[in-house]
Amino acid sequence: MRLDFEYGSNTLQGFINLHDRGQLNLEPGFQRNSVWTTNDRRRLIDSVCASRPIPSVFLYKSQDSRGRLKYDVIDGKQRLESVLAFIGAKGFRGEGFEVLTTLPNATEAEWFDWRRLRNRGHESLLTGYKVQTVEVSGDLSDIINLFVLINSTGKRLTNAEKRHAKFYHSSFLKLAGKIAQRRKQFFLISRMKHVEFVSELMASILASGPINKKSALDSIIGGQTMTARDLRKAETQFTLTLNRLTRMFPKLSETRFRNSVDLYTLFMVVWDLEREGAILTNSQRNRQAEKLLTWLSDGVDEVRTQIRKAQGAKPDQQVFADYVLTIQGDTDSLTTRQRRAALVGKLIGGIFEKKDDKRGFTEDQRRLIWNSTDAKKCSSCNNKLSWSNFTIDHVKPHSKGGRSSATNAALMCRSCNSKKGNRRLQAR
Repeated sequence: MRLDFEYGSNTLQGFINLHDRGQLNLEPGFQRNSVWTTNDRRRLIDSVCASRPIPSVFLYKSQDSRGRLKYDVIDGKQRLESVLAFIGAKGFRGEGFEVLTTLPNATEAEWFDWRRLRNRGHESLLTGYKVQTVEVSGDLSDIINLFVLINSTGKRLTNAEKRHAKFYHSSFLKLAGKIAQRRKQFFLISRMKHVEFVSELMASILASGPINKKSALDSIIGGQTMTARDLRKAETQFTLTLNRLTRMFPKLSETRFRNSVDLYTLFMVVWDLEREGAILTNSQRNRQAEKLLTWLSDGVDEVRTQIRKAQGAKPDQQVFADYVLTIQGDTDSLTTRQRRAALVGKLIGGIFEKKDDKRGFTEDQRRLIWNSTDAKKCSSCNNKLSWSNFTIDHVKPHSKGGRSSATNAALMCRSCNSKKGNRRLQAR
């Protein structure tokens, strides 16, 4: 790592001015999201008001498109954000908070917000506070490595945050981030883990099945061979599968399958069923599948409780015990994920019908159905049909398991067939 360091200092007011002028970038691509709690921020402001030292702020100095100096924050994002939130700076309005601190010459600690601190004439405690700065220059990849190294203490970077920092330029990771942000209310996973989870699922789709989490993610996120077509495929199939899963299992949050380990498995099982042509829109069968998942979830939780009490599983709890073995130890290895998927797939896969591989009727079938039908009329509007304008309708829609056979066929005009879509025609 070859980097140059220039040491200096700046007041907090100086940082506030840089922020107001748009010259302070708190969120360069490699940075993580904010992770400090309000109590973390209070401790920081209390230290500032008490003139206690705080760590240096590391900056990467560059120029923007207009030639103005710009500072990317390598380390110190959480500290500077705490100051900006406390004073209600641009972009942080509404995030102000109070801090319990003891002012100079005071005997007792009091609660202060920014307005009260200024009214008491002590705003310079914050604005005049000097922070040591370290301006770093060098290759960006080395600066990213420095960011990971510096953040290995304190609130340590998660593996997801490290991967985000290392591969923030990846088109695959950017797409996963956008999707994860749109679906954040569903995943409810913090500190970049929702982005990592979406990445896992998309990578598994492109790999045509479960993956070993770490090695596969580093390879696919950091790889340079991802095509636009691959990205579209991953996004389309991810969205389709997640929408299907949420409609099939509306009470998922009440089971262990809301956990990322189990949700990954269920997602991949549903994705595989979709790929195999299973009919996943039958509400009755979906309710049956959800009951089985709840049964499995409750059984697994019960067996885990028994194991913790050194009681072990009972003979009639073998399926639960088998599943428990897949959620202990290395839960994200390829072998373990395949075993878990096999168990869930075996449990619910047989519930669903498969679509007929043959989507339409052949020319031979069209002739036979036409010639074997006495009344050459539309089965919907009853208008007379001719050889040149008739179509053959699936009485039970193909998308719902209807087969392309003579026993599931009816003559229909083009207009009625188009209007009918995938609905079953009501008896007249």
